[in-house]
Amino acid sequence: MELLQLEHFGQTLRLDGSQAGWQQLYWGGNIVSQLSATENRETKSIHSFELNQQIEPPEGASLEVDVSPAHIIKCRLAIDLTWQPFKINYQLFVDDNIVAEGQRNSKDIEQQVPRQSAKVEKKFSMLGLLSLGFKFLKSAKIIKVVLAGASLAAYSWFFSFQFALSLIACLVFHEYGHIRAMKHFSMKTKGIYLIPFVGGLAVTDQKINTRWQDVVISIMGPTFGLLLSIACLLGYWFTGSQFLAGLAVFNALLNLFNLLPILPLDGGHILKSISFSMNSKAGLISCIAGAMLGIFVSYSLGLALLGFLLLIGTLEIVLEWRTRHQSHLLPLDKYGQLFSTVWYLLTVAGLIAIIFYFAHSGDQLLALPLKILGS
Repeated sequence: MELLQLEHFGQTLRLDGSQAGWQQLYWGGNIVSQLSATENRETKSIHSFELNQQIEPPEGASLEVDVSPAHIIKCRLAIDLTWQPFKINYQLFVDDNIVAEGQRNSKDIEQQVPRQSAKVEKKFSMLGLLSLGFKFLKSAKIIKVVLAGASLAAYSWFFSFQFALSLIACLVFHEYGHIRAMKHFSMKTKGIYLIPFVGGLAVTDQKINTRWQDVVISIMGPTFGLLLSIACLLGYWFTGSQFLAGLAVFNALLNLFNLLPILPLDGGHILKSISFSMNSKAGLISCIAGAMLGIFVSYSLGLALLGFLLLIGTLEIVLEWRTRHQSHLLPLDKYGQLFSTVWYLLTVAGLIAIIFYFAHSGDQLLALPLKILGS
């Protein structure tokens, strides 16, 4: 990930690095210094490099001079870098004189625009033309209408028209939670796409820089879903409407499945960001112990399907844990890990509570979500 960027001598000085310990310093797009990967790197590092500056001949000098003499400029970038919580202090020396200094934290990383890869000139081809046409359709508003209509028709075919409209409303409200989180981080969004029998998709062209962004964007969808179920529950208490009761419980089931720790579901992104931010094996063991407790509680409550899928998702995260340092995303600090975990557990608990509440109402249809989880 990009740790630092400075402008000096009319060129860009950029420092890239990762939690694995590697660092690369670029001057005008060329590597001038690099440090190899090591998990035991000290917080303080120094990058040294030299620049050649041509000295212009004085005005009126003889034109017989073929080459102007070069002045060697000695540069040194000293940094003090900690990852959790992220903070980098830097000093740029030119010929032993400080020309720039300052610091950056996780807020600065969140707000920076991810660097775009250099565009490669492509030759004309039918495949490229088709790809261009697909991108045009994807960006057009008409495709949203077509997908929404296809979703409504598909769900109406299997269920009632009224239920299909309600399901789409739940999906849109869920995806709107993702959109609000993206806008909170100043990310440009392309709106919501409804895909028949798959669900919804909140689209953005921009990439995230931190695990915190990944957690917030992922969990805001299920959080909005929980708020919608609570609103329907309150409406059911005041009106006694079975329609609102059904909407509350099935929307809770939809969002609960979305919180399973399986990629590319929201729960997979959330728990992966939490566990991959843990540096020590003790942290990983704590994460596994928490997951095992969740599996035990699921089976104790008769939620066999939920417990099984939780086990599969946990194994997937554990097997990929060794690759955590290869990511460009800034990890969560200890506070972020704890806050994200509590937020996730409270959301899951709220959705399960709604499902259990209606399962004991005596209505067989409202008890269906609990039967599905217990299958």
